Amino acid sequence: MKHEAGQKMIDGNGTGTKTDEGANQYYRNTRPEMLSFLPQNRKRALEIGCAEGYFLSTIGGTTETWAVEAYPEVAKHAQSRIDKVLVGSFESMRHKLPEKYFDLIICNDVIEHMADHDQFLTQIKSYIAPGGCIVGSIPNVRYYKNLFELLFEKDWHYRGHGTLDKTHLRFFTEKSLRFSLEKAGFECKKIRGINKYMDRISARDRSYMNIAKVLSIFTFGYFEDIGYLQFAFQAQVK
Repeated sequence: MKHEAGQKMIDGNGTGTKTDEGANQYYRNTRPEMLSFLPQNRKRALEIGCAEGYFLSTIGGTTETWAVEAYPEVAKHAQSRIDKVLVGSFESMRHKLPEKYFDLIICNDVIEHMADHDQFLTQIKSYIAPGGCIVGSIPNVRYYKNLFELLFEKDWHYRGHGTLDKTHLRFFTEKSLRFSLEKAGFECKKIRGINKYMDRISARDRSYMNIAKVLSIFTFGYFEDIGYLQFAFQAQVK
């Protein structure tokens, strides 16, 4: 999508952010694994937590793009790719969003950072146009590495990234994600695991990964979910 002159970034109450190269790469992720979850009709799209805007600006099929991004330094880069960028939290910026307007709302790796994800899911419905949908991804707390550290090492150690990122406030399984969406009044159209066995493998992790694969085979797929780093979904308002 080409952007016209006159794009603007609206200031809010965002805070500072990381500046290391690893963080920069994170903010520039195009998330190709999410493309199959997008609806055909996505003319007016809104992304919550857009980072530098790479995903929303490359999905195609849009005529108008909006975004909410908490970090001003990151949002500066997004304004060249997205028509309108609101800088601040969703709560602080939601009054600037038009209601019943967006065909597509994107929440990639956002819901786990919400202090009250149930409230967020209930509120975000107000901005979805009739027939529109919400698409997003969340970390899987049952991911084999996290699960086996808990079971075998009796450890629950927060880190700078991954499932136990120290900024995550909520944790989900596929089942609890589906429950949260349905409780908020959504109907799940798609929900499945993505990014299978994605870690850089140490000797210990390789052993854990092999155990996870064996568990999945010998339980006829019952433990297949522990191989996925994340779950992705598409849901519509009931």
